[in-house]
Amino acid sequence: MKRKLKILLARPRGFCAGVVRAIDVVNKAIDRYGAPIYVRHEIVHNRRVVKTLRERGAVFVKELDEIPTGGVTIFSAHGVAEAIEAEAGERGLPVIDATCPLVSKVHAEGRRHAAQGLEVIMIGHNGHPEVEGTRGRIPGGVQVVSSVEDVTELNVKDPQKLAFVTQTTLSVDDTRDIISRLRERFPAIEGPDLNDICYATQNRQSSVRELCQQIDLLLVVGAKNSSNSNRLKEIGTEMKVPSYLIDDADAFDEHWLEGIDTIGITAGASAPEELINELLDRLANLGETTVDEISDLVENIQFKLPKALNAL
Repeated sequence: MKRKLKILLARPRGFCAGVVRAIDVVNKAIDRYGAPIYVRHEIVHNRRVVKTLRERGAVFVKELDEIPTGGVTIFSAHGVAEAIEAEAGERGLPVIDATCPLVSKVHAEGRRHAAQGLEVIMIGHNGHPEVEGTRGRIPGGVQVVSSVEDVTELNVKDPQKLAFVTQTTLSVDDTRDIISRLRERFPAIEGPDLNDICYATQNRQSSVRELCQQIDLLLVVGAKNSSNSNRLKEIGTEMKVPSYLIDDADAFDEHWLEGIDTIGITAGASAPEELINELLDRLANLGETTVDEISDLVENIQFKLPKALNAL
């Protein structure tokens, strides 16, 4: 007799508008210019997405010197430094920029602060592609802080001339304590409105917090190098729920079901819904499942394609 498993799906989950736009950019570029199309770094952090685009003719490269002369080039959703853009211009590469509009907004805010003579602090994770791209967009250099302790150790040029920006894949909850410490140490510091925090990050984290009050086990579908996916798993752990970050259904271990009645499932902003469906099929083979969503929240935000592709 099969065990009974109750499955609760977080909503919203999976693709955000920036990821949808980035994938559309690659697909439409292939439709328009033909394969191959060259993409600097992963367009988004998900193996299934990258594999599907690669099969259509996208070639993913680490650096621009891997792209042949004349190769149509796409910058990923995470954004790139001005030096990368300049290098592409010097080589005459036709470029389509798939940077998420919310990331571009952070770039613009940082440049505005720098133009006003303010030193810019960025709340984010060193080494993340978005952080590296933002650092390379703001004149005068950017200091990155990831924790309250980092803020305590900050050395700044002038405490009266400071501003901060945040990595978009961090939520209000992620940044609240760091922002409080920044304002405590530097009362004159300028910063963005909370509404500028990425809506998708905040919505997915809020949904997981609600989900974790009703479940025995949390499964987060997403890539190991996805910042927002890792954070969803961390929230589950913080709320004392056994939590696992998995790439796909094949990574699920049925031993995790021992003593479990209710499973919660969500997905990072780069994970396609097909991965959720495959996981549901896997669980259905292991037990008698019922599936419900915990919310009726619908994200209806859409971002326009770059002008070079908008006509398509």
